[in-house]
Amino acid sequence: MYKIGMIGAGSWGIALSKVLADNGHHVVVWSIVEEEIQMLREHHEHLDKLPGVKLPDSIEFTTDISQAIREMDLIVLAVPSVFTRSTAKRMAEYVAKGQIIVCVAKGIEEDTLMTLSDIVEQEIPAATVAVMCGPSHAEEVGIGLPTTVVAGAHKRETAEKIQDIFMNSVFRVYTSPDVLGMELGGSLKNVIALAAGMADGLGYGDNTKAALITRGIAELTRLATKMGACEETLSGLTGIGDLIVTCQSRHSRNRKAGMLMGQGMTMEEATKEVKMVVEGIYSAKAALALAKKYQVSMPIIEGVNRVLFENEKASSVVESLMMRDKKSEHSTLEWE
Repeated sequence: MYKIGMIGAGSWGIALSKVLADNGHHVVVWSIVEEEIQMLREHHEHLDKLPGVKLPDSIEFTTDISQAIREMDLIVLAVPSVFTRSTAKRMAEYVAKGQIIVCVAKGIEEDTLMTLSDIVEQEIPAATVAVMCGPSHAEEVGIGLPTTVVAGAHKRETAEKIQDIFMNSVFRVYTSPDVLGMELGGSLKNVIALAAGMADGLGYGDNTKAALITRGIAELTRLATKMGACEETLSGLTGIGDLIVTCQSRHSRNRKAGMLMGQGMTMEEATKEVKMVVEGIYSAKAALALAKKYQVSMPIIEGVNRVLFENEKASSVVESLMMRDKKSEHSTLEWE
């Protein structure tokens, strides 16, 4: 049995806490929101974000962040990406040298263009930082539906320890050393999912969705490999796998926000309606900035940014994508 600190009590943090507790580990969940902790203590269920998922009585809940960090064998950082840096600053004084922190949120910091693991390494240099991501909606993990994810770390033993702690008969964990590729795939696919939602909101069909997923992964792969990530990562669970589930699922907050915008809502109205953090909105500007920095063509990412921040209609963005200059699908293939 390991002692695990869960930093963040959103839907993903709660779902993972249940996985860990069901595996026999002692879990302490932290939230900065006193009312949230009181609700979890009283009901052992997150009534707002993961209703119907009952948590084992063994899980503890606290607003004292040191209680979820000190002497823990593993710390899981599950706050939304926009709060990663501020939370890491809060955590830093309590983290022991070599203590493992697993980042499970997805995002790119807009101002610095840093990944979440880079942010945590910067703010908590004593820690051993890893990531975990893949096609995994909290709503399905919480009720024990079979799910596969990837644990990424610079050292094999770190990834394998995370694998051992989390893995069970319905939660399969692979390992990978390509932390950068995993984080880029996991965060930038949220922007593509906004586009997929917009297409749904406009009433487009399966043909459109398939095109967005396929050309979306092409964009992500171009950027990720230019930045030094492995192409294989983008064709795996944390690339195309995560992109498929986020573009297709009724659980996807990014798809839902995009759908509302496709139906005519503004970004602000759609975000308010979703009532949860829409990570793709926060990653969109960063994705565009990375595309410009590395001189990579990302027309879908550019189009989403125009809808979000330039008030362009989603329908006109789709038309502009369809009417781009003629191209071959794979520029590296040779003709006879």
